[in-house]
Amino acid sequence: MTRWQLARFGLWTLEYRLAIIDMSTITRRLVQDMAGESEAKLIAESNRWFEEMVAPCIAPRAQGHTVALLTASTPYVSAPVAQALGLDSDFICTRLEVVDGKFTGRCIEPICYGPGKVHWARIFAQERGLDLAQSYFYTDSYTDLAMLQAVGHPVAVNPDTRLLRHARRQGWPVEYFF
Repeated sequence: MTRWQLARFGLWTLEYRLAIIDMSTITRRLVQDMAGESEAKLIAESNRWFEEMVAPCIAPRAQGHTVALLTASTPYVSAPVAQALGLDSDFICTRLEVVDGKFTGRCIEPICYGPGKVHWARIFAQERGLDLAQSYFYTDSYTDLAMLQAVGHPVAVNPDTRLLRHARRQGWPVEYFF
């Protein structure tokens, strides 16, 4: 990353933690920067990152429920995590348009963030005969408020400050895993 890209990423991280980020605009900017790049290269880089940084942190999952990964990240990050968790194709994420193995610089709308997360979760639930009113959703971020409100069992996990306050006001469970 260049210094400018690093500074931009730092600002976006701060905005995310404060739950004031415009994720749709940022995602579109990042994806536009990828236009013409090789999808295969990103897959290889993402798999290496996953093996080094994420795989060692994954714990066994509970059995008996339909479990899905719902994330704003792309399949290049979420697919290896879902595979390691034994979720197969049960992951919902922001999809990037690819033509002939190259990124076009566009996302499949809506991105899987905020109300877009609810949109894709509803489609996932409908395709599998699941009821979101009976479902659980776990998150650490206030930016997932729309999804928390869409399920019958919202849970705040290692919540940011705004989510912690909101969860307490709503009487939602708050969990700390680390």
